[in-house]
Amino acid sequence: MILSSLLNRFSEPETLKMAKLGRELRAQGKDVIDLSLGEPDFDTPQHIKDAAIKAINDNWSHYTPVAGFADLREAVCSKLKRDNNLDYKAENIITSTGAKQSLANAILALVDDGDEVIIPTPYWVTYSELVKIARGKVVEIRSTVEDGFKVSPAQVEAAITTRTKVFMFSSPNNPSGAVYNKAELEALANLFKKYPGITILSDEIYEYINFEGKHESIAQFDAIKDQTIVINGLSKGFAMTGWRLGYTASSVELAKAMEKLQGQFTSGTCSITQKAAVTALVGDLKPSIEMTEEFTRRRTKTLALVNDIPGFKCFAPQGAFYVFPDVSAYYGKSDGNTTVTNASDFSMYLLNEANVSSVMGDAFGEPNCVRFSFANSMPNIEKAWARIKEALAKLK
Repeated sequence: MILSSLLNRFSEPETLKMAKLGRELRAQGKDVIDLSLGEPDFDTPQHIKDAAIKAINDNWSHYTPVAGFADLREAVCSKLKRDNNLDYKAENIITSTGAKQSLANAILALVDDGDEVIIPTPYWVTYSELVKIARGKVVEIRSTVEDGFKVSPAQVEAAITTRTKVFMFSSPNNPSGAVYNKAELEALANLFKKYPGITILSDEIYEYINFEGKHESIAQFDAIKDQTIVINGLSKGFAMTGWRLGYTASSVELAKAMEKLQGQFTSGTCSITQKAAVTALVGDLKPSIEMTEEFTRRRTKTLALVNDIPGFKCFAPQGAFYVFPDVSAYYGKSDGNTTVTNASDFSMYLLNEANVSSVMGDAFGEPNCVRFSFANSMPNIEKAWARIKEALAKLK
C-alpha cells in the first residue's frame, strides 16, 4: 500500500507519544508517574454533567448545525462579553470538536502553499505541524527564560515579510506558562495595525488557569479585532478534555470560511456536549476557580522542588499548569550506561531511570527545555520530583 505523501509533512505529537509510552510501561507493571499530559486531573463539575444527562433524556441526539446550536453560539458570546468584554454575535462563532480543530480550521482557511506563519517559541506542538499540513512555512521567533518567554513587537516586525500570512501565539502559553499583560498585547496590536493582511491567531485555551490575575485578550483592541481569531474551548478551564468542544470568535468572513471547511471534515460536534457546554459557559464558575486555586498550590510546590534541582534554570509560570526548565546543563553527562545529549535523551532517561514521563522541548521549538506538568496530585508531584532529583544525581 502506498500512503499519501501528506503523512511525511508532519510529525506525531510528542505529548501523545510520551503519554502512550507511559501507559505501555504502566501496563507492564511499572509505577510511572505521568508529568507529560496536558489534562486537568479533575472531574467535570456536576452541574455540567447534569446538563448532559438532561440533554440525553430530552433526546438531543440528532445532527447539529455545522457551526453549532444557536443557543451554544449565543452562550459563547455571553461568556466573551462577561469575561473579556468582547462583543461578538452568533454569526462570528464556530464551535468544533476542540480547540485543536478550531486551530486547524483557521490555518487551513488562511494558509496557502509557501505562506509564512510566525510562531514565537515555545509553542504548542500542533502549531507547526498544522502549518506544514497546509504547505505553509513556519517562521520561529526565539524567546528565552531570561525574557519571560515573550517576544517584543520589534522581534515580530523583524520576522515579517511579504509572504507573512499569520501570527500565532498562546496566552497563557503552553508549555512555558507565560502570560501577556494588557500593555504587551497593546504594543503587539499597534504593530499589527500596520499590517492589515496578517491574521492573528490568539489561543486562549488556558484563560482560567492564570496566576497573575485577569486574563487579557488581544481582540480587545478595536483596530485589529477583525484581524484576530480568538481560539478557546472547554477542556482546560472546565475539566472537559474528553467532551471535545472548542470555538472560534472572528470576523463573519473568516467564520464562514471555517464553517465551510468543517462541513467537509466533521460537521457539528456532539449534540450532548453542545448542550452541556451552554451550562458550562453561562453557569457557575466556582468549580473552575477552585481548580485554579489548587493548581496555584501545586505550582508553588513544584517550583520549590524544581529550584532544588542543581543545574535547572526555570521560569515561574504565570498561567497554565506546566514548568518548562532549561535542562541543558545535563547535556553531555552520563550515568555510566546512558549519555544525555539532548532533550529527547533527557526525557527518555527520566522515563527509564526515574519512571517519570515528561515531554522534550524540541517538540515545542525549544531544544534546551523539557515540559513537566503539575496536573497531578500533590503526593505524586512530590514523589516524581524526588525520583527526578535522585536520577539526575547519577549523571556525571
